[in-house]
Amino acid sequence: MRLSYLATYPIKSCYRVEADAAEVEPWGLAGDRRWLIVDDEAKLITQRVWPAMGRIRPRYNDRGLVLQAQGAVPLEVPFPSGATTEVRHFHQWIAATPAGDVADQWVSQVIERSARLFYLDDPTRRPVNPEFGNPDDRVSFADGYPLLLANEASLQAVNDWLAEDGDEPIAMTRFRPNVVVAGAPAWVEDDWIGRRVVIGDVAFRAPKPCDRCVLTTIDPETGEKGRQPLRVLGQHRRFPGGLMFGLNLIPDVRGKIAIGDEVTVL
Repeated sequence: MRLSYLATYPIKSCYRVEADAAEVEPWGLAGDRRWLIVDDEAKLITQRVWPAMGRIRPRYNDRGLVLQAQGAVPLEVPFPSGATTEVRHFHQWIAATPAGDVADQWVSQVIERSARLFYLDDPTRRPVNPEFGNPDDRVSFADGYPLLLANEASLQAVNDWLAEDGDEPIAMTRFRPNVVVAGAPAWVEDDWIGRRVVIGDVAFRAPKPCDRCVLTTIDPETGEKGRQPLRVLGQHRRFPGGLMFGLNLIPDVRGKIAIGDEVTVL
């Protein structure tokens, strides 16, 4: 098995940044989901309810983040410093640093609703669910775990089911993985739960599969929403914990991973 794809999502629920290599930190890939968009009540906004967030295409530079969107002038947002504010990430309140009025105005105009942008200046603040992690495990603004792994062959199985239903195939980007493996049988990742996955020289724990939400029904390129793949996952991948596709990972060590790295399971 080999690593075939790498991506980070600098702003949670916005467009991805693909890469050939990435640094692995205890809370995820470097730069992944360190920024968050919230409403006027400081509560998280996601594409689940506001698909226009997918228009924002962020990228990092040496000074901070560059925000881009079709029809908008790019904006550089320096890494903010200063006093933190509590923001609500699902059921948790987490201290984060506001990006400032200019960034807030830019984001609000692009997604066409009042919004604010925050930066997680200290990624050690948020623990992983203790039911599936160790006491010192940490995660950024990702849903619940530092990384998400997906399997190319499992996507092909989903697309085969879609074809049987007369639906169009979908791209892996619907599932927003950080890492994708090639050369493995479909659904073999189900057998990796509770084991260690080693990518290159970096070992990860695989605590649980990933249950999928309505965000997977939104095309990340167009923002259009449909019924798939949740409908077909409901027919073939329904488990007590939800509709499953992909595997959550927690890093054991720091390191660097790159496309082409060997993937082994211990």
